[in-house]
Amino acid sequence: MLRKIPPFKAARSTTLAAIFALFTLFTLGAATLPSPTDPALNPSNRPNTAIIPAPQGPGMAGDFMQKHAANVARAKQGGIDILFVGDSITAGWSSGGDWGKAVWDKTYAQYKTAIFAVGYNRTQHVLWQLQNGEGEGFQPKIVELLLGTNNLGPNTAAETIVGEKAVVDDLHKRFPDAKILIVGIFPRGKPTDPVRKDVATVNDALAKLADDKSIYYIDISKAYLNADGTVNDGMKKDMLHPSAKGYQIWADSTRDILDKLIKDTGITPKAK
Repeated sequence: MLRKIPPFKAARSTTLAAIFALFTLFTLGAATLPSPTDPALNPSNRPNTAIIPAPQGPGMAGDFMQKHAANVARAKQGGIDILFVGDSITAGWSSGGDWGKAVWDKTYAQYKTAIFAVGYNRTQHVLWQLQNGEGEGFQPKIVELLLGTNNLGPNTAAETIVGEKAVVDDLHKRFPDAKILIVGIFPRGKPTDPVRKDVATVNDALAKLADDKSIYYIDISKAYLNADGTVNDGMKKDMLHPSAKGYQIWADSTRDILDKLIKDTGITPKAK
């Protein structure tokens, strides 16, 4: 069952100390995960759960461990050229009806792909998945990452940014030759919902991770918005998950950059 999430209330504002620490993290890089209790990154003086690897807990996806086991088995099989990593939004590529499977079948099914995404996923869950078998046994040529919306609310925007960078760093370490395409968090909720500002803050930071050599970034948010800032019919009524039309928008909006990366990495369709 994919997650249906209402808009969250505003997260705590980022302090100057947090901004300075994040700037340092992006400009100097980080060989290891920052301390979850670093007071500069966590002005609320609480551990940053976004960077503490953990499986999902109670009240989240009941089939998390089952899907994790299936992903580990797929990783062991190898033969994955394009890996999609994320939460329920990415998982929706494999669901029929008003989801993304029809678009997937005509766009990505021709390639050697895998979807390692579970509903409710946050950055800490993906870190745990990668560290427990989903990041071993294969070397993808492209990784597409869309993650972080579920962190906003439980975590501040500042904490979420550090969590996102931790995932990107882990992916780059495990798959050093892969091209990593970060997709900005999709717009959600109403234009006046405070989470919109948090999404924009995180996306601005994600854009700074791109070097256009091994890490790329694309923000397709505008394709899901009307002129007044409300979400269009590319989103379901929950104002979070893409509709079938929204998955077509996603595929169309990332087509040029993915086609380039596919060409650059020498990926070819599967033999028929």
